[in-house]
Amino acid sequence: MSAPILSVEHLTVAYRLQGSWLEAIRDVSLRVNAAQTYGIVGESGSGKSTLVQAVMGYLSANGAVQGGAITFEGEDWLNAPRRRREQLWGARLSMVPQDPLSALNPALTIGEQIAELVRRHTRASRHAAYERAIEMLRRVKLPDPEGIARRYPHQVSGGQQQRALIAMALASPDLRLLVLDEPTTSLDVTTEAAILDLFAELQDNHRAATLFVTHNLGVVARMCQRVTVLYAGEVMEDAPTETLYSAALHPYTRLLLRAVPRIGAEAPLQAIAGRIPSLRQRPSGCVFASRCPVALERCHAQKPPLESAEDGHFVRCHRWREIADGTLRLEEASAELRRREIGQTEIAFFDQLFSSEPNGAQATVMRAEHVRVRYGVRGVLSRLMGAKPPFRAVDDVSMRIPRGKTLGLVGESGSGKTTFARSLIGLIEMESGEARLLDMPLRGTPRQRAKATLKAMQMIFQHPEESLNPYRTVGQTLRRPLMTLLGMSRTEADRAAADLLRAVNLPTDYLSRFPSELSGGEKQRVAIARAFAAQPALILCDEPVSSLDVSVQAAILNLLAQLQAQYDVAYLFISHDLAVVGYLADYIAVIYRGQLVERGAAESFFTPPHHPYTEALIASIPLPNPKAKVRRIRLPDDQPSGTVPSGCRFHPRCPRYLGELCRTQEPPWQRDDQGRYYRCHIPPHELAALQREDSP
Repeated sequence: MSAPILSVEHLTVAYRLQGSWLEAIRDVSLRVNAAQTYGIVGESGSGKSTLVQAVMGYLSANGAVQGGAITFEGEDWLNAPRRRREQLWGARLSMVPQDPLSALNPALTIGEQIAELVRRHTRASRHAAYERAIEMLRRVKLPDPEGIARRYPHQVSGGQQQRALIAMALASPDLRLLVLDEPTTSLDVTTEAAILDLFAELQDNHRAATLFVTHNLGVVARMCQRVTVLYAGEVMEDAPTETLYSAALHPYTRLLLRAVPRIGAEAPLQAIAGRIPSLRQRPSGCVFASRCPVALERCHAQKPPLESAEDGHFVRCHRWREIADGTLRLEEASAELRRREIGQTEIAFFDQLFSSEPNGAQATVMRAEHVRVRYGVRGVLSRLMGAKPPFRAVDDVSMRIPRGKTLGLVGESGSGKTTFARSLIGLIEMESGEARLLDMPLRGTPRQRAKATLKAMQMIFQHPEESLNPYRTVGQTLRRPLMTLLGMSRTEADRAAADLLRAVNLPTDYLSRFPSELSGGEKQRVAIARAFAAQPALILCDEPVSSLDVSVQAAILNLLAQLQAQYDVAYLFISHDLAVVGYLADYIAVIYRGQLVERGAAESFFTPPHHPYTEALIASIPLPNPKAKVRRIRLPDDQPSGTVPSGCRFHPRCPRYLGELCRTQEPPWQRDDQGRYYRCHIPPHELAALQREDSP
């Protein structure tokens, strides 16, 4: 058997913090072979990024390898001199990070950056290097590679930025190791699917080894041949991908897999209680024991060894044999743990906030009719100076949301989802149309609106930092709407703020903490508590879980569902992920280029017929099952612009394109037998037959 491209043996890395060395990863080993994609999964704080930084030689000044070895193509990588590493970076090993914009130089065009890398590692002339850059942009399937090469990073979309980084990483013909650090986390599901296809195709050509770091278990199932599960810096389980997904032996791995939303699944997501211990609080026994539903006294006192369960399958758990033979079932233990956790949220004072029904009990909470929103400048001078012409970001959108129900609004970035939500809350002006909340008109900015309107509608943002003042404690953040919108006294607001924290499963001592002291999931819980503080009838949820780990995502989704059931609040839930929306929503609407193209009840939404755009969104969802057979539909790259196509605005990308009819005539709304509506020229029975015929 040939030697591995990358070998990590018993690696321990520590950081010096406040005078003490604290271990971030301990005794981690793995081997990545040529043409193999090796997955590293785990929650935030599990040590994934530290492992990547150690492998690349990018550890920060306060980080140090305190044990173990790393070899790259048989060469001692840890002790290689700086000059040798610089020779290999970009030439034989490359990295694609999570945030492409932070990795690209804003002062250089994309073509110049790739050409600079080519010249550094080859003897190519400036002209030849630039031609190589254009060729790489073409290989990663960017439209108009010559034009993209002339643009600066901020002038292209996030998906195009990520493709440019991939082109840069693969620019060397001698590449042997590609490190991918959450490379698709911030991308739409359609863009993510195209990027993953690209990785698979290019790896086949390069035969390079790939280390793929992610928390997305669907991506791992599709891309990786082997997976290591990290938790609190230690290997919990290591196995071939199909073995891990079908016969995981560690409780943590099994809980991660059960936290993933699945299309058509009705059972509640199984969130993992608690949080990863900090570097200063690592226990002496099993690092997962404090969150494990089947932990024994032995687990808290004695660290389990990493044992071989079978050929190629390793697990670190005292009870793995009971799990393997079926005598220990996690389902019952996890259910009891969830019951105890939910029971803690029954708080009398918070219940009183919603008991008086001051906002009324209308069947329809929010109604929008023919809403249009226009972006861009209108002045002639600005147009002459090169500004883009105005374009309609939201075009004739109508919807109704019943009390206590969730409407999921789905679409890619640039489809108009967030613009529509911000027009409702008053952050963006509507060009025309009308929206009413509890029969109150939604007009003007938040400062111009009546207090009753402000109370009745709140918003949860994708990034909780947008609604949390970094200079205010959690208590101050929660008290403000209670006192200003509900007229509470300071004493009443203090009590209500504590109850709000308990309602979102956070301890009351968090009232004195600042946002910087909280994890991403904890910040989002505080943002949810703040949204509920005003006793709203409707909450606009704008991608509230898209940037969270799968376990934190499950906890937030369960929390939103629980609070809705308790307090009869309606949600407009915005996302690009149909699996997430399908879990929470009662109704689903799909938006493309500012126009609704499909709407209907969630319970029947995933059975044909679908609008072809919805069909592509569903086909792009990475399923947490390595054996799953799905039809791959990949939409051509299309960055929304001010030019709206004639006829059906989806026709330039449509996999069901009929020709002149689609190109010249706007499609009508059609109704299928299940009561769903979609905007397409193809009749429902024909479209359903086509889609069933093409299903795997």
